[in-house]
Amino acid sequence: IWLMESYPRHPPLVFVNPTRDMIIKRPHPYVNPNGMVSMPYLQNWVYPSSNLVDLSRNLSHFFSRDPPLYSQRRPNPNPNPNFNPSSANSMVSSNSMSAGIVRPAIPPRAYPQSPYGSGGGRIQLPSPQRPPAATEDPAEAFKRNAINKLVEGLHSDIGALRKTRETEMEGLFNAQAVLRQKEEQLSKGFREMQDEKEGLEQQLQMVLMNADVLEGWLRENEGKMANMGNVDVDAAFEPCDALSKQMLECTASDLAIEDVMYSLDKAVQEGSIPFDQYLRNVRLLSREQFFHRATSSKVRAAQMQAQVTSMAKRASQYVA
Repeated sequence: IWLMESYPRHPPLVFVNPTRDMIIKRPHPYVNPNGMVSMPYLQNWVYPSSNLVDLSRNLSHFFSRDPPLYSQRRPNPNPNPNFNPSSANSMVSSNSMSAGIVRPAIPPRAYPQSPYGSGGGRIQLPSPQRPPAATEDPAEAFKRNAINKLVEGLHSDIGALRKTRETEMEGLFNAQAVLRQKEEQLSKGFREMQDEKEGLEQQLQMVLMNADVLEGWLRENEGKMANMGNVDVDAAFEPCDALSKQMLECTASDLAIEDVMYSLDKAVQEGSIPFDQYLRNVRLLSREQFFHRATSSKVRAAQMQAQVTSMAKRASQYVA
């Protein structure tokens, strides 16, 4: 099984390599005469569902049903004929009889008795020894050495390619981690921008409503500017409602009392008034200032409530 550079997106190459004693079956449905395997699993290879484990199972399944290789039969060597001494003696006797000369019979040659006994009176000759095996074919040796060298080179290239790919994958994983951090930062920045946009839109609505209020006030008071000849400064600004008028009076009284208490402090430091009189005046002014400030706080709360109600009404008009 040869793994190409495009593996695993493309199928590997599968070959059947017969030995010297085996040949490829012809014809075979999945193996061509060159030993290349072509089967449905390789033709329908789909990454990542296809893998080498399933490929090995398919090869084992199909080749167990129809093996692609079978061994050649070797010719059996002809055994040497056994030497029979009795036939030799009969041939000698017949030759002597045919010549008309009576010769004494040649006694059989004595052989040392075998310690394992004799079988039927025949002499067992040692079995003929096979000739030594022929020397290896130089072409086969060269082919085997070349294949081994190619396999070693292929293993070395695969190891180097694997290290390169592992380094590239490590770099890609590091880049992926950096990209994830940047994605989180961008998502956080986007959410902050969305929140800021919503806040700015709310402020814009407030500015638009305040602008409408100011434009309305200008339209109402535009005609009054012509009649302002000798107008008292205090009467130039009239409160728009009772709460505003009360707020203005309370604030003015509070600030006036603050100025009086400041003047009393300077007078007592300079010795213009006695100290006990200073204490009585400060106590009375502080009591009055407290009531003015409490009234101002309540008026401010009422104004805020009225402003919220007015803004809600204006917002409903803009939405409509």
